[in-house]
Amino acid sequence: MIQLMLVDDHHLVRNGFRLILETQEDMAVLADVESAEGALDLLAQNKLPDIILTDVKMEKMNGITFIGRIKEKYPQIKVLALSMMNDIQTVFEVLRAGGDGYLVKDSSADEVVFGIRQIANGEKYLSVSLGLSCIENYRLYMENNPDKGFIMTKYDISERELAVLELISEGYTNAEIADRIFLSKRTVEGHRQRLIEKTRTRNTAELVRFGFHNMLLH
Repeated sequence: MIQLMLVDDHHLVRNGFRLILETQEDMAVLADVESAEGALDLLAQNKLPDIILTDVKMEKMNGITFIGRIKEKYPQIKVLALSMMNDIQTVFEVLRAGGDGYLVKDSSADEVVFGIRQIANGEKYLSVSLGLSCIENYRLYMENNPDKGFIMTKYDISERELAVLELISEGYTNAEIADRIFLSKRTVEGHRQRLIEKTRTRNTAELVRFGFHNMLLH
């Protein structure tokens, strides 16, 4: 079940989205609030959704600042921005803040639901009405400003290999890594070698630098 939170300072807009989302068997609206501040209060009370749908233009704290706050304190929560604006600059501001998608508010109900499911599956989503030029610019943006998911897909890095890379970066030996994630030492050695091959690095030091440079490691 995809748990959702709606954030918009217009009651009718929140109600409209709630009506759409509550008809979906795999979605539930955890809360709807009229301000970013109200949403942050709920998050502080441990009411944590999988995805937050937020307006971009709100009084007091705007949506872009709000997205940045969410990603700073709750990086596991996905954020889908909603707006009447369809200009590329606003879209990129949302993406730079850490947004996972952007929907124009007059999108069809089917597109809203599809976009949410894409984001729930770890993908990014941009409203179809933004046009091909915006989507192409977005593709170039992602190539030049990659996130972890993009890099893992591009280099075919599995979650298990990422876990091994994280432990390598912390200075653990193959034997110690094997003990920590319940694998054989030989399997860990294989993961290390495949990571070096996939990332086209020459040794472990270069592999770790690659991880930090490409946001796989923090």
